[in-house]
Amino acid sequence: MKIRYSLIAAGVVALGCAGSALAQEKTLRLLTWADYAPADVVAQFEKESGYKVEVTLSNNEEMISKLRATGGAGFDLAQPSQDRITGPQQEFGIYKPMDLSKIKSELFIPSMLDATKKNTTLANKVYGLPHIWGTDGLVVNTKLAKLADYPDLCKADVKGKTAVRLKRPTLLAFAFASGKDPFALYGDTKAYSALMDEVGKTMIACKGNLKFFWDNKDQLLNGMRSGEIVGAMMWDTGGWKLNNEKAEIQFIAPKAGALGWIDTFAIPAKGKNDAAAYAWINFNMRPEIAARVAKSAGNFTGSKGADQLMDAKLKAQFAASFPEAALKNVKWYPAVPAGIEDIEGRVLDRIKAAN
Repeated sequence: MKIRYSLIAAGVVALGCAGSALAQEKTLRLLTWADYAPADVVAQFEKESGYKVEVTLSNNEEMISKLRATGGAGFDLAQPSQDRITGPQQEFGIYKPMDLSKIKSELFIPSMLDATKKNTTLANKVYGLPHIWGTDGLVVNTKLAKLADYPDLCKADVKGKTAVRLKRPTLLAFAFASGKDPFALYGDTKAYSALMDEVGKTMIACKGNLKFFWDNKDQLLNGMRSGEIVGAMMWDTGGWKLNNEKAEIQFIAPKAGALGWIDTFAIPAKGKNDAAAYAWINFNMRPEIAARVAKSAGNFTGSKGADQLMDAKLKAQFAASFPEAALKNVKWYPAVPAGIEDIEGRVLDRIKAAN
């Protein structure tokens, strides 16, 4: 009798394990940014594919931290920016190479696909594909201030009325505005450290001019709406959102160049469901789906043809902010080598501590 009960118990455990494995096979665990997986898009994918989607919202730093802590486990698909893939992969091995045979490459804008593949290649293996892209530049209340480049945020006539983030994009923006190319120094840590030290001094001198270092988007948007802030270094869609509310608030591509980013699709090293990940990628790059995701995110997408389906107002705002010369002057983030963010972190700490 004991043997029979043992066999029954073993069978129940086996069925439980099989059920768990089956549930896992039908689930896509997605680590992504806010607004990149709108509910209606998730619902359509689930209906079409039969997969269930579990969404965890994150940002670059948290994605790396979560995947590093688990050795690349816990998620089937992540969406880090293209410059945050090869460095962490080299250090921590948190991603697996893309199987490009499972991608419908004809759905991507060819130039963006090629550039992203190049920037996410390590040891001849591709680790990322383009999804959503955008820029950081200046948002200005044109009735209350005249700003054309990042250092204008530090001018005396806007003292106490400007804002930036205490993050690496600000250091890079001010480096470009000084006439240097920080990306060209990524391979020379001594020279890069010296440049960041100079930028740090500039930011410390500017600190008294700033109303605050913003750390959440509502704080900044509300500051611009009220007129408390007349200019800020900000992301493009934030500027266009405010422009919808007040025509005098505009996103401007700075003279030194807007900073361009591309958020990608990348597959964690210990993801359990690659099939669901590739299905989600191909689904998301269909122009009609990509346009809906882009509308939710407020940015543009790497999907070929999706721009034709985008909101007309957003297309007009983009054209106004980015005449051809400004678009050609976008400084696209390259891959960040190991050690670079440590240098920047030390400079940011000094700025934060300065009186």
